[in-house]
Amino acid sequence: MVKGSTIFREDMAIEEISEVANRYIESEWRSLYESMHEQLTAAFAEIEDAAYGLYLDQLMPFVFEQLEDAGFSTMEKLNENDFVIGKRLIFRNSLEKWGTEDNRSRIFWNIIYDKQGSPIGTILTEIPHSHLKFDIPSAPVIYSLRESVKEQVLQGIRRIKESG
Repeated sequence: MVKGSTIFREDMAIEEISEVANRYIESEWRSLYESMHEQLTAAFAEIEDAAYGLYLDQLMPFVFEQLEDAGFSTMEKLNENDFVIGKRLIFRNSLEKWGTEDNRSRIFWNIIYDKQGSPIGTILTEIPHSHLKFDIPSAPVIYSLRESVKEQVLQGIRRIKESG
């Protein structure tokens, strides 16, 4: 993916958005991981899981900036104590229930709104990670859901994780 070009269009469906976001992540995640590995391994020794936030702070902003450049909105009103990484990943909008200690899965969700402010669906950002050492065992993945109501989004996440 060329970082100078726009990767999203304002007429994209939520499924297309996740496909394009996954192509970007697939092209970038490993080289970023390798370039930051030593720094993030040292950070993990001090701040544990927060080291993954430092990684996502580098990987994910491009996706959210590109969505916004195409006319989409991804941000909701923040609460005073919200913790945000990767520009738009809010911890209260995430679940971590799957996997083993060396290959856990945290999934963040972001409702995507069109230019008129209507929700078109939700993107889910899954970050595989280890709790034992700094390790991202496989590429982060973006899923899409047509749903945009929290309870339905949570059901969609469970459906994806329990079927895969």
